[in-house]
Amino acid sequence: MKFGMIGAGTLSQAIASHPLEAGHEVVFSNSRGPETLTELVSRLGPGASAGTIAEAGEADFVVLAVTWRRVRDALKALPSRPGRILIDATNQWADPPPAAVLDVLDVGGSEFVASLLPDAHVIKAFDNLYGPVIAADPVTPAGRRILFHAGDDAAAKARFRAVAEEFGYAPVDLGPLTMGRLMQVDGPLTGLHAIREDIGHPVGLSG
Repeated sequence: MKFGMIGAGTLSQAIASHPLEAGHEVVFSNSRGPETLTELVSRLGPGASAGTIAEAGEADFVVLAVTWRRVRDALKALPSRPGRILIDATNQWADPPPAAVLDVLDVGGSEFVASLLPDAHVIKAFDNLYGPVIAADPVTPAGRRILFHAGDDAAAKARFRAVAEEFGYAPVDLGPLTMGRLMQVDGPLTGLHAIREDIGHPVGLSG
């Protein structure tokens, strides 16, 4: 399985550590070009490679992990591909928004992302967790780390759920993409690094 990372910073690397640990391929990309990622992919070892945003966008799962200011430009570099599963790990409140996006602050960040990629299945996940927590082993002595997610396509969420469980997370489905607002900086799930004590069965709030 291949994961494409749009963005190659701390958050992107934290998320990517799990597919790499599981033996999957990860293609990192950024706005400056793959030649700037040589040191990163060398450090991460087998399974990691660098490519353009378009190349990362061909992966089975595409992770958007850039600052909110760069969302629009990053997605402009992503060619259309109907049915693409895009995991939105951005947070519209994480840094001061430029004037160009002030008009979308009355909607959830992922809803805005989905409006820019109408042929994709957008799933909100990861952005309520701090980077070091994401990078850590989700299987703890107390149980599995809960991974909240939201999205509108049931089949895409089922695929995401299976992958999250493979990584060791206890996925919790919050429902439609609009519920992703609960994970934003001003939402009640921000910084909630919850553990599910019973690791014998998957978890879900809906579907």
